[in-house]
Amino acid sequence: MPAWVNQGVQDYSKRLLTSCPIEIIEIPLEKRSKNQSITRLVEKESEKILSHLKPGNLVIALDIKGQTWSTLQLAEQLKKWQTNGRNIDMLIGGPEGLSPACLQKADIKWSLSPLTFPHPLVRVIMTEQLYRAWSILQNHPYHRE
Repeated sequence: MPAWVNQGVQDYSKRLLTSCPIEIIEIPLEKRSKNQSITRLVEKESEKILSHLKPGNLVIALDIKGQTWSTLQLAEQLKKWQTNGRNIDMLIGGPEGLSPACLQKADIKWSLSPLTFPHPLVRVIMTEQLYRAWSILQNHPYHRE
């Protein structure tokens, strides 16, 4: 990942560290070539993603067809997730997205936007939005209406 991505994710992750720690497990992309099946590549990547899911965790997949929430709605979702007491596994797909197996495994499908974002930017947006939702729940002045 470019340095700006790591720096952005680290910045928001540090702010959440004590009450909402974030751990990123990066699954390397399968090597692409023009003779390989994209479907098979996505399946192989997804098998690796699924192998990292922890039993009992809430699984949230980022998917353009998923639910969209306003910032305040995301804060309410975060409150529910925290009250539930389960850890969360959030799945971000590669350039071709997540496989049907990953989407089927998800308890929730979340769409950041109907726009398509590059994978590195999604990390920063997702981390910032989780921090923003957390700040609302803490009555922290980060979020302004």
